[in-house]
Parts: sequence; C-alpha cells; structure tokens
Amino acid sequence: MLIGVPKEIKNHEYRVGLTPVSVRELIANGHSVMMQTGAGSGIGENDQSYIDAGATIAKTAEDVFAEAEMIIKVKEPQPVECKMLRAGQILFTYLHLAPDPTQTNLLVESESVAIAYETVTDNNGGLPLLAPMSEVAGRMSIHAGATCLEKSNGGAGKLLGGVPGVAPANVLVIGGGVVGTNAMQMAVGMNANVTILDRSINRLRELDAQFGGRVATVYSTRSALEQHVANADLVIGAVLIPGAAAPKLITREMLATMRPGSVLVDVAIDQGGCFETSKATTHQDPTYIVDDIVHYCVANMPGAVATTSAHALNHATLPFTLALANKGYKEALKNDHHLMQGLNVHHGAITNAPVAEALGMSFVSPESVLS
Repeated sequence: MLIGVPKEIKNHEYRVGLTPVSVRELIANGHSVMMQTGAGSGIGENDQSYIDAGATIAKTAEDVFAEAEMIIKVKEPQPVECKMLRAGQILFTYLHLAPDPTQTNLLVESESVAIAYETVTDNNGGLPLLAPMSEVAGRMSIHAGATCLEKSNGGAGKLLGGVPGVAPANVLVIGGGVVGTNAMQMAVGMNANVTILDRSINRLRELDAQFGGRVATVYSTRSALEQHVANADLVIGAVLIPGAAAPKLITREMLATMRPGSVLVDVAIDQGGCFETSKATTHQDPTYIVDDIVHYCVANMPGAVATTSAHALNHATLPFTLALANKGYKEALKNDHHLMQGLNVHHGAITNAPVAEALGMSFVSPESVLS
C-alpha cells in the first residue's frame, strides 16, 4: 500500500503523522511511504531522515493526496484538504466530527473512508489513540493555566503553589479521566490546592488512593459544581463523551460567581468545549476574556510540544496503521472490533452513532457498510 503524509497546515501545528521510525516499520512490511517535503520539520526531522528510512518526498500536498491509498495525519483535515480526498481513499487521523458539521459534510461528499483516532477503543473501555495526547494536554493545561493567572496575561496575579505565608491557588479539575489525572499530577506537583469532580465513585476512590489524600475528591452534582467553581482560581475542563459533543457544564451565569482574573482551560474544546462560553482558539492567539474570566481554549494543545507529542502518538497508532496497510481496511476493521469503532465516515455514510446524533444526521452501522 502507498501511504501518504502531508504537512500539517492547522495554525501552529508542528506534529507529523509518521516519524522516520514508523516509516521504517511500514517499509519493512512491504509498503511505500510518500512524505510531503518539510512534513517532519516541526519535530526536527528533515527530508533526508525520511529518505534514509525509505520514504519518497513529494513537493506538494496535492501530490500526496493524488497518489496515496491511505493518508496519515494528526489533526482533522482542513477544508482544502477534505476537497483533495477521493472516493475510497483511507484517512486515518483525529477527526472530532461531533462539533464540526462543515468537516463532516466535506468528508461525506468525498466518499472517503475516514477512521478517527479518538474513537478507537480497547479492552479496558479506554481510547488508546486519544490517551497519549490526553496525557500531554492534561499536563499542559496546568502550565497554560498558571501562565494565564499571571497579571500581565489578564489573570489575578496568583502563583499556583503560593509561598510560605501565602495560600496556594485553588485548582478545580472537572473529570477524572486521562486528562484530569495528568492535570492533577502537575497541579499537585506545583503545590496547588486541588479538587477533582467526577460522577464515578469508584474513580474517585482510585484517585484518592493514587494521590494519597493530597487531592479533594468530590462527587459531581450541579450544587457541587456551582460551589467549587465559585471558589476556583483555575478550572480545567476535562470531560469527554467518546465521539460526542462535550456537555456544557459551566454556564455563563456561573462566571459571575468567580473572582475576576480566574482562569478556565477547556481541554474538551476539540469536542465543542465543556464551558458555555468556550470557543476554539489557536496557539497564536490562545486566550480571550469573558466577564473578567480568562479563557484558554486552544484546540490543538499538544502541537506546541510537537516532538514529544508526535513520538507518543506514533507509538500508539503504529500497530493500527500496520493493520490497515497489511490487511486492507475492510479486513482490518472486521478483525478488530476496537479499530472498527474508529470508522466515522464510509463512502458518504456516517458510521459513528454519537457523531450522527450530535449533528442530526442518519447513522449507518459500520458492520453493515463493511459486509
């Protein structure tokens, strides 16, 4: 199979779909890889490093899309890229379709086979291809929030960990999954006062044991949310419903109860965000202020630490990429129920139920389109 990797074009996105290590593995399995020139420059890999791994170099994205049987990316295809897809061509990347009707409609029109990293599952009920970027984003959320709290950035001028004689800042994490856990690790390490809200008692027990009582674990109700949001200096939104749009947990009215200069970091923004006042931002212009509350809603947070992120992502995606290439996508999906959950669009049909529900579109089961 000929696998193509275009250079990412989203604002300040420096990751790359395949590292040279992954290219070597694909070549060793009898496949061909075409990289767009400069695709790996954001992680310090020049064209020669890909040539040495066995890839060929294309001058333009148009060349890659025109020739490749499978396109490997990191971020969702931008409209100009969607229009280069063709019927039957495989696209393997993050998609986040639920809050994005424009991209969804373009993928439907292309009649391509779009497989989303973020909806592939595993035996433990996890999302193995989302997890590495969730780890990165969770850890970055505390860095970003701490920076936003600085007075020069619109914040209240508070240091997360405080100093002797001055209390630390209050950090509220909403959601105890991968993002939330990694955010808590960083916040606890910076000596902040940390509270986690979650609706799973078992998960709260696990987190209480994991952090040795250094995190306040609270069962999430509307009353608990209102109480702790009002007392927070930094709120991390880390709620995920696989494939679906994120629930709007913090309303505009709740902002009025927060202290001026407090900060909201919405890590769920790829799925539409979990704050009512959230709107996607970029690394170039990452924040905005609503009712004196700083909002950080960058939709590709891990892109800022592209070298770490690209390698972590490739370690997770490579086995699935090899399966798709070695077996062909139909056999690969039929043989792996978890990979089949990644199929979002197939020849014009929406094959992910939460996406279809969020966008009010018809759903066709992946099993039926592959039979």
